[in-house]
Amino acid sequence: MLIVDSQVHLWGGGRIVTPESAHHFQNPAYTKDDILKEMDRAGVDRVIVVPPVFASVPPGGTPNDHALLAAREHPDRFAVMGKIRLEEPEISRPLLSGWKKQQGMLGIRLVFNKEFRHLLSDGSADWVWPHLEEADIPIMVLVLPGELDYLETVAERHPGLRITIDSMATPRLSSGPDAFRQMPKLVAMAKLPNVSVKASGMPSTSTEPYPYWDVETYIRQVFDAYGPRRVFWGTDLTRMPCSYRSCVTHFTEELPWLRGEDLELVMGKAVCQWLQWPLPNEKAG
Repeated sequence: MLIVDSQVHLWGGGRIVTPESAHHFQNPAYTKDDILKEMDRAGVDRVIVVPPVFASVPPGGTPNDHALLAAREHPDRFAVMGKIRLEEPEISRPLLSGWKKQQGMLGIRLVFNKEFRHLLSDGSADWVWPHLEEADIPIMVLVLPGELDYLETVAERHPGLRITIDSMATPRLSSGPDAFRQMPKLVAMAKLPNVSVKASGMPSTSTEPYPYWDVETYIRQVFDAYGPRRVFWGTDLTRMPCSYRSCVTHFTEELPWLRGEDLELVMGKAVCQWLQWPLPNEKAG
C-alpha cells in the first residue's frame, strides 16, 4: 500500500521562534535526511512538504527553497505545496503562471493565522482566487475558528479551484471536543466537490493515549461526509506527541471501518490524485 503523508515541515538554516511554533521540534534545522530516516522506519513512501511559517529565509532565498531541493533530489519521495506572499499581490501575482513548472511543486498552502486572518475575512485575498483557478493550482488552507464560512464562499464562487482544509479544521494547541468545534460546518462543506480535507495531526488533538479513541468519531464523520477520495491522512510530524509509526498504524490498524480500497485511498492514493502527483506506476504528462 502506498503511504503518503499530506503534511510535513522541513527547514534549514535556522528558525524563528514564535508562540505558534513552540509546539514543533525546536531543532535549528529539520532536513530531508532527517525525515527520510523517519519515513523508512515508519513505512511512509512519500511526503508533501509544506514550508513552515517559522522557518528563516536567507537573503536572496525564498521560503520554498529547502522543500524544492528535497523534491529535486528525491522526486519519487517529496513534493511541495509552496508559500506565496498573499499580502503582496504585486510580488506574488507574476509567479502564478509558472508556479507548477517548478520541479516538484504541486500547489500552494495558505495560512490564515492571527497575523493574516483578515486577508480572508476582509476580501484582501480575493485577488488570488481567479488566478489560482485559471492556472489550475490547488491549495491547502489553514483556517482559524469562524473562517470556514469565508472559505465556503470562495469554494462556491470558484468551482474549478481545488481546496484542501488542513487538519480537519482543528485549531492549533486544541484537544478534546474543543478541537472539533467546527465539525458541523466542515461536514456541511462536503457538498462542494472542490473541497477536500486533511485528516492530519489527529494524535495531537486527543486527550487519550494511543490509539486515541476519542478522535475516531470525528474522523468517521469526515470520512462519511467526504468519502475516501477527499480525505487525506497526514501527520504534521514535527508537532506530534508520538512516533511516526504510531501515526501510521493509528489509521492502518486501529480504525476497523477503514479497510480495503478505502484505506488505500485515504493513506495516499487519493491525495496524489487530487494534487495530480503521478502514482509510482504512472508517468507525468
